[in-house]
Amino acid sequence: MDNNRYCVIMCGGVGSRFWPYSRANMPKQFIDFFGTGRSLLQMSVDRIKGIVPDENIIMMTNEQYAGIIAQQLPQLKPDQILLEPARRNTAPCIAWAAWHIKALNPQAQIMVAPSDHLILKTDEYRDCVNKAFEFIESNDSLLTMGIKPNRPETGYGYIQAGKNIHGDFNAVKTFTEKPNEDLARVFLKSGDFYWNSGMFFWSVDTIINAMRNNAPDIASIFDGGAQLMATDAERDFIEANYPLCRNISIDYAVMEKAPNVCVECVDFGWSDLGTWGSLYDHSEKNEQGNATQGGKALLFNSRDNIVAVKGDKLVVASGLNDYIVADTGDALLIVPKNEEQKIRNYVNEVKVQFGDKFI
Repeated sequence: MDNNRYCVIMCGGVGSRFWPYSRANMPKQFIDFFGTGRSLLQMSVDRIKGIVPDENIIMMTNEQYAGIIAQQLPQLKPDQILLEPARRNTAPCIAWAAWHIKALNPQAQIMVAPSDHLILKTDEYRDCVNKAFEFIESNDSLLTMGIKPNRPETGYGYIQAGKNIHGDFNAVKTFTEKPNEDLARVFLKSGDFYWNSGMFFWSVDTIINAMRNNAPDIASIFDGGAQLMATDAERDFIEANYPLCRNISIDYAVMEKAPNVCVECVDFGWSDLGTWGSLYDHSEKNEQGNATQGGKALLFNSRDNIVAVKGDKLVVASGLNDYIVADTGDALLIVPKNEEQKIRNYVNEVKVQFGDKFI
């Protein structure tokens, strides 16, 4: 195991498209969806065991989740959990992690991963991660993982692979955010486009230089506190300055602008498990295509639904086709699966009408 390898896991999101299971006080990354005894976050850490030393795993999260992470990952020390005082999207999050790790190890090679992915082919995944580290150790590149698509998905961003560098590594030609279905079908047919997984690899100097060149306003904030990183003064600096960062993703801030972006084209059974539909895709189904997660369900004249119930509640329904039914006791969601991207809007309306009680 290479002691210069680090893994930054982003686990501060709310996961509102998984409402009402995913709540502000217990987002989806901390939930055991499949009854394995391991949450999505714990499985994310399990997958990199032996590739990255345990002491080089850094959690980036919101202050309110410190206790949950400490409970689920007791092997981590408190200084491995960096607590964001405000939500500012992935660019400031990754910037803080980079400057923090730079203070710990100027030779660091960094993997950045979300905490809510589902990986079905773990061995293939680990092989791809090792190859990605080897690539950035010999290339001054910002590397992302592109997932070979198997359907015209409109909920993911896409990466167009350009000139081949070697093996599964290509230069990136274009990025496209969540296309409509017609364009997604064109992408699928072309064979040049891959789903943007949100997983990244780079050396600490490469990402810091890329931030300085493409997001200088964010970089200047962390450059101003560089001498305080990994010291007792880091926390006070972050409390005062992190909220000053603009809210922007790493894709918009850096990846779509930088000239040295590459993609590793992979296929290891990936899903970001971002929606009820993705959970349905990976759940066991009966002959009518209905999936049940928790509770009990009797569905008549109904096909291709997912029913998720907490506790021992019984759900009886008739005439439902392609629906999401999710019950947590205090909240019940019933929407067509093709409206899953609108759930976030519905949650916003719940907050407007009823405050934070159900959020």
